Amino acid sequence: MAMTLFDLTGRTALITGGNGGLGLSMARGLAKAGANVAVLARNAEKNAAAAAELRGLGAGEVIALACDVGEDDAIEAAVAQTLAAFGRIDACFANAGISGAGTAIPDITADGWDHTMAVNTRGAALVYKHVSRHMIARAKDGDPGGKLIATSSGQSIMGVNRSSDYAASKAALNGLTRAAAFELARYRITANALLFGFYETEITAKADPRFAEWMSRRIPLRRAGDHAGLEGLAVFYASPHSDYITGQCLPVDGGLSIS
Repeated sequence: MAMTLFDLTGRTALITGGNGGLGLSMARGLAKAGANVAVLARNAEKNAAAAAELRGLGAGEVIALACDVGEDDAIEAAVAQTLAAFGRIDACFANAGISGAGTAIPDITADGWDHTMAVNTRGAALVYKHVSRHMIARAKDGDPGGKLIATSSGQSIMGVNRSSDYAASKAALNGLTRAAAFELARYRITANALLFGFYETEITAKADPRFAEWMSRRIPLRRAGDHAGLEGLAVFYASPHSDYITGQCLPVDGGLSIS
């Protein structure tokens, strides 16, 4: 039987924050393509529900591990558990993040700023630290190193009210992406970031409904992003077909960033 173009059978994808929202949408695509999937997230109940759903989508195996990306030890343990279960990590989606403190610039607090940075930027860097050690070791043995894919935001290149900490954390994530791409290229490890625009998630559901209406009018395609479309996007970036793409920060926003 001929293999499909984007068959991920035998490959393993790790995705932080993969138990809901954008992360779960991407995990669905990875599972459908046959990959083994490791979901790392904090909420045990949501982890169990996500794992049960993903196991019904593809032939690969699925594990869900409790992990707070704000804690280095927790990340190290979860990566070790993933390697113990699957033997390898081929693609790492640094997706876990928070919306930020939501304060105006005159009201910034050190604790609020630091917490946003700790999860959105430092968390991704620490995940990359532990995953890249494995990928580098594998590359030295002649096996292609792997893929690093970060969930960034259009706010990293645009201005939004009361969101300076979030915007700064995602802009820093873009910088981490470029640095990782340059530093790790010798090991055939690629690093890219996806700058997501307006998608309906648990976070946006908490916002004023007028915000969604305003965003839909501002987006050239006049609609929020569709979660089903994220499945193929994730599979492409996890597959060998994106091997020559690295260091890129791609807006996925219906044209919002050009409006």
